[in-house]
Amino acid sequence: MRTTGTTGTTAATCASGTTYAALPAPASADARREPGEIFGARFTLFADMLAVGVATTVASLPLVTAPAAMAAACTVLRESVRDDRPAGFGRYVDELRAQTVARSVAAGLAVIAAAVLLGFDLLLAGAGLPGARAVSCVLAAVAAAGLVVGLRAVSDPELSRGRRAAFLRAAHRAGADLPGSLLVLVAAGVCAVLVWMLPLLAVLAPGALAFAVTAVELRRGAAPRPCDPAPAGSPEPLPSRSRGKDESR
Repeated sequence: MRTTGTTGTTAATCASGTTYAALPAPASADARREPGEIFGARFTLFADMLAVGVATTVASLPLVTAPAAMAAACTVLRESVRDDRPAGFGRYVDELRAQTVARSVAAGLAVIAAAVLLGFDLLLAGAGLPGARAVSCVLAAVAAAGLVVGLRAVSDPELSRGRRAAFLRAAHRAGADLPGSLLVLVAAGVCAVLVWMLPLLAVLAPGALAFAVTAVELRRGAAPRPCDPAPAGSPEPLPSRSRGKDESR
């Protein structure tokens, strides 16, 4: 597929020689700025991330609601980036309510139980038992893998339809997209270090983490496949220049 561009428009030509009608090019952040707006869309997205972080922290206070709170944060930020929808507190509350209460609490209890079991194993490994160092390394690897899969699972757009299926898809993506999994792990580590250095950032860290995970998932799924069939309602394909020359001959 070859893409040609003019001022403010883009056109795509497939290998078959079919050229699709020119479409408006995505506007830049400055072009989307409203008259009188000082900061622009990028600062608005940053403010949305901070607001979502505060809402996620408040919603995660019971601990068992932490997975549902992170899932709502990822959904709100994903729609803010992809669909340009406002990410206000009301929107976050609506997404949080959309999560099934029983399944959300069950997922939260499972996360807490896994964390407690892992911490207990680490305490036993640090008690001077034989092979404690190897056991500690294995447990750390298991914890990192579980954290990555869990974060990628809560960012799944189809999470509300089935958490088990979302977890399996997240595990598959974590293994198939190792660079993305590394980015998620680094983002979690950076958030942990920032909270350790300045505990007040704990209120905002969930928003930054949710935004990082959402960006990783959008990075994986945003690239269009070459020469996909035109969706319903799209402009009709135009004959390419080469085809017009052949017909004239």
